[in-house]
Amino acid sequence: MNGFRRIADGTASVVGSPWTFTATLALTALWLMLGPVFRFSDTWQLTMNTAASQVTFLIAFLLQNTQNRDTRALQLKLDELIRSTAGARPQLMNLEELDENQLEALKKEFERLGERKGRISEPRK
Repeated sequence: MNGFRRIADGTASVVGSPWTFTATLALTALWLMLGPVFRFSDTWQLTMNTAASQVTFLIAFLLQNTQNRDTRALQLKLDELIRSTAGARPQLMNLEELDENQLEALKKEFERLGERKGRISEPRK
């Protein structure tokens, strides 16, 4: 698994770079310029479509792995902050386990608290 992590991280880094975007743009331009040479044949189209589909398919899994790991790490950091902050509610440490209705109810609670705090801290005229 450690090897897969290194591959996923490396791929995310390379795929997200301006160089990769430029290279992909150049490859697409070259493919388009070769269209007349190959008389825009089915093979010409199939080659690019197959390559693009396979690369997209594989990169999606690698990037999802990287994103999942980053999200887990961020959650652990936030949990540590909640755990170590006086007055914080420990129940908030597992929000990712709540369903949509529970999250929406909590959001409304925070909005009410924010509005109430905003009214308290506004200077009186």
